[in-house]
Amino acid sequence: MRLHALVVVAVVAASCGQASVSLVAQAPPTLQHEPSGYEEGVVVRAIDGDTIEVRVTARVPGPGAGDANVGQVIGVRLLGIDTPESVDPNRPIECFGKEAGAATEALLGGRTVRLVKDVEDEDAFGRRLRYVYMGHEMVNARLVVNGYAASFPYPPNVRHAALFRQLQRDARTKQRGLWSESTCGR
Repeated sequence: MRLHALVVVAVVAASCGQASVSLVAQAPPTLQHEPSGYEEGVVVRAIDGDTIEVRVTARVPGPGAGDANVGQVIGVRLLGIDTPESVDPNRPIECFGKEAGAATEALLGGRTVRLVKDVEDEDAFGRRLRYVYMGHEMVNARLVVNGYAASFPYPPNVRHAALFRQLQRDARTKQRGLWSESTCGR
């Protein structure tokens, strides 16, 4: 299913007062550039802005598929992006961390997604490293273009690094999210 219509999502982040989340800007479709193979699943929850849990419902073999088993709930780290910390018990909640987590939950909570790996299957914490798709749009890119995430190359997983840099420049220029002058008292 193609996502042609712009979607505006508004949520209230309970611990941040009346923060609203806007995901109006869409990222360009990139699914056609991915290798064959993927995992499909339903998002159980957003842990924070760049980490989700997914119940795997299908696996199509190919270079883009990881090693998750159908029925398994896996932690997924969205590749190529970084959001402010909001759940690390050893670090304070960073500015805009709760908003980034709320944006990811609003966009993905309960939805069916396609997971595509780059070079590595998982990180040092056992999370699967994936580009996450809803239809033909990559969620990782949607978070960057709306200012909820920054471009964060994770070598050797850099297939979309140039796109993320471009989308971050656009978000900065348009002062979206993290890049707004009103964010965090800037």
